Amino acid sequence: MKYLIIFLFLLIPININALEINSEHAILYNMNEDMVLYEKDADTRTYIASLTKIMTTIVAIENIDDINETVTIPYEGLEGLWNASVAGFKLGQKATYKDLLYGILLPSGADAAKTIAYYIAGSEEKYVDLMNQKAKDLGLTNTHFANTTGLDIDNHYSTVREISIILKYALQNEIFKEIYTTNTYTTSDNSLTFKSVFSNYLTRYGITNKYIYGSKTGYTTLAGYCLSTIAHYNGVEYMLITTNADGTSNYPLHVMDANMIYDYYINNYHYLNIVNKNDTLITLDTKNSKEDKLEIKSNETISKYLKNNITKEDFVFDYKGLDTIDYFTKKGQIGTLDIKRNNEVLETIPIMYNGELSFSFISLYLDNLIISLPITFILLILLLKLRPKKS
Repeated sequence: MKYLIIFLFLLIPININALEINSEHAILYNMNEDMVLYEKDADTRTYIASLTKIMTTIVAIENIDDINETVTIPYEGLEGLWNASVAGFKLGQKATYKDLLYGILLPSGADAAKTIAYYIAGSEEKYVDLMNQKAKDLGLTNTHFANTTGLDIDNHYSTVREISIILKYALQNEIFKEIYTTNTYTTSDNSLTFKSVFSNYLTRYGITNKYIYGSKTGYTTLAGYCLSTIAHYNGVEYMLITTNADGTSNYPLHVMDANMIYDYYINNYHYLNIVNKNDTLITLDTKNSKEDKLEIKSNETISKYLKNNITKEDFVFDYKGLDTIDYFTKKGQIGTLDIKRNNEVLETIPIMYNGELSFSFISLYLDNLIISLPITFILLILLLKLRPKKS
């Protein structure tokens, strides 16, 4: 049966070039440049299921003094979880905050989330206030939380763009990133072992994961399949958020979408060095200088994330500035160089003069003949007039 599922999984039609994904909302970033590579209805408010727990976790980390402190699982941590995923903590069990944090993100444990909310804020409701305040602090206008778990409820929503902002913020925290990129964790008392839900999908369906190294999944009836991931390949860091893939499917459509999107960009895009360090950007004529020409070189390598079929020959370099550089020209910017493709400016480089020219009196004389010849003629006449007469 497993192999039949995998076979049917592969037969689901996918138009890679058009990126016709199953998820209703998606956004992909090149994190090296914080650049959006792909988006699909990224600003529509939607239910977000357990992607909520990204915010739950980072707020917890920022409000815990010692993650190794031990607490007791309270009744409030287990209340009302009949339709929620849990990490497996028992009433009265001892656990560290670290155990609970891993329990929130890896198995998507609502029990861990509600327990942490109880100890930090006294109740889930007050903890949600902290989450909404953090959303405001991040400048989010299309996000509002009504619980810590992501269970479908009115007034609990976000967008894939704003989830990406939350995740980017959270990943700056070393503790969060360590948890988010972990596949397996055993609690401090060895009673529970957590495996990330994403890893469980890969194992269950025999899916190969080539690039993804961090994830948080989500699912509810109204949110469908949701997935946040970070991936790495060939020096490029990616982030992908998807929501609302068909939740009635027997296949992990959100995982399929992630693999398809990453495959497409990794196989069809790369960084191209348009300009290498020490490449000559422009060559200028000189005046009043020992040097006949001045080559202004790039002090950095300029790379752009582009389709594989684009080459350096596809770019035009448009210089605007001084055509001739004088020894007496002041140091500083003398122009700009636009790097263009299809009449679109991709990069503008300031062209700087750093005083490289050496003074030459001969050049000064030759470069200014209109002035220097009459002056020379006048001087010769004066010398002749002042020359002593023969007696």
